[in-house]
Amino acid sequence: MRILLDTHVLLWAVLDDPRLSIAQRQAIDAGEIYLSAASVWEIGIKRALGKLEVPDEIFRIAQDAGCRPLPISWVHAETAAALPPHHSDPFDRMLIAQARCEGLNLLSSDMRIAAYDVELIR
Repeated sequence: MRILLDTHVLLWAVLDDPRLSIAQRQAIDAGEIYLSAASVWEIGIKRALGKLEVPDEIFRIAQDAGCRPLPISWVHAETAAALPPHHSDPFDRMLIAQARCEGLNLLSSDMRIAAYDVELIR
């Protein structure tokens, strides 16, 4: 199974947070895992604003664990811009668009994402 991690799921997995569900852990362990450039950007912004403290090596940890990078393309951006306004977070909208464009399952605990036509693993 090909899986795109929502930013919070990446953080939970790397930080061994108990909010990561058993189903999410099993999907991560068994899947082909992708990490969006949008998540890297989101974490960087939240760090710079002082809203998030994570290890400096978080992306190296993710890469060493087998996460594959997913760049943002023009098609992803056009798809995100055309999504209905069920969700206002621009980072989540990009993840939804990428999952739809690339045929990926989105691993997230954000129930607002269920309003979109995307395979969601909670």
